[in-house]
Amino acid sequence: MYEQETSGLHVRVEPQFLPEESAPDEGRFVWAYTIEIENRSGESVQLISRFWRITDENGLTQEVEGPGVIGQQPVIEPGESFRYTSAAPLAAPSGMMMGAYSMRRVAGGDAFDIAVPLFALDSPHQTRLAN
Repeated sequence: MYEQETSGLHVRVEPQFLPEESAPDEGRFVWAYTIEIENRSGESVQLISRFWRITDENGLTQEVEGPGVIGQQPVIEPGESFRYTSAAPLAAPSGMMMGAYSMRRVAGGDAFDIAVPLFALDSPHQTRLAN
């Protein structure tokens, strides 16, 4: 598990290789990643958008941006958490991801970013580690 805290928001990431979704002979390797955002601050916050940088073991980098996560822009109250699972495909058996969420304080509307820690995407098919 990978963890990082920014501005009172604690982000946990747990990646998992999905052999049933992958086709190594065709150069397709898929991971699920479960993210939990725990609000340890004293303010209600809303997740507005996401940014991901995904790099495979060959150095190929993809950047992904968009509103919310899994079609949601959740409000996370103090002391509560929001958890979701998504997936990322790569053309190589190993890689890494990192990112950030753009957040908004519900009271006042101030915008700020929180970091998602760098995390490994390693499969049993890897030839070398990217991380």
